Amino acid sequence: MSKKKVLFVTQELNPYTEISLMSDLARKIPQFAADEDFELRILMPKFGIINERRHRLHEVVRLSGMNIIVDDEDYPLIIKVASLPGARLQVYFLDNEEFFKRKAVFTDENDKPFIDNQERLVFFCKGVMETVKKFGWAPDIVHLHGQITSLVPLYMKKAYKNDPVFRDAKIVYSMYNNEFGDSFDSKFLNIAAINDLEVDDLSGFKKDQDINLDLGAIKYADAVISGNETSNENVIKYGGIMEKPFVLFDDGLDNSARAAVELYKTLLGA
Repeated sequence: MSKKKVLFVTQELNPYTEISLMSDLARKIPQFAADEDFELRILMPKFGIINERRHRLHEVVRLSGMNIIVDDEDYPLIIKVASLPGARLQVYFLDNEEFFKRKAVFTDENDKPFIDNQERLVFFCKGVMETVKKFGWAPDIVHLHGQITSLVPLYMKKAYKNDPVFRDAKIVYSMYNNEFGDSFDSKFLNIAAINDLEVDDLSGFKKDQDINLDLGAIKYADAVISGNETSNENVIKYGGIMEKPFVLFDDGLDNSARAAVELYKTLLGA
């Protein structure tokens, strides 16, 4: 029997980004999944804070060269790869000079959100879809970490619903206490409506007059995981409202990683 495939898309990953619970979990879960004989590929943004020389990133020419359209503008997508230290796993980094060269993640030196964060999110999520298509590698599970991944469930279920690469995949969204989308406005709905999507298709991302990235992601996910204790309450609330299976954060990285892998098995009927 062929191995089940897990596409792991994350905002953070130890050791490439600042150490946090998200980056640690994003490192731990793939290792547990690999031990359970899942086949994995990991994608993340190539933020400017990532040291390419230290981590031995190099461009994957056969995957690079695509242009991603965001708000009617073309942006080149560059794919780089590195081997995750201490694991037999490859990490693919999605890069673009306009969006990811700056030596910061989401805020400037005054802790103000970058004005193009909405465009950066759309670029990354659409870039994920096109990169996986180019892999020609159909995942059984897509596990998403962090709000920069939040459009992927919508794109999989709506914009790419007829693509055989994504058609049968189950989507898991890990929710954290993340303020990335707090500065977003109604413009987000327009620029996120890629391909044949309409603004109305983005209605799940609206809560009253505000943009709520987690709410939109969970609406189109098949299950939701709490990434830390303080997000447990919202995961219970949103999971209950939308009747989604959910897993709460358990004390310790190992317990949480095991719970995630067990959820994969449940979703796959294993």
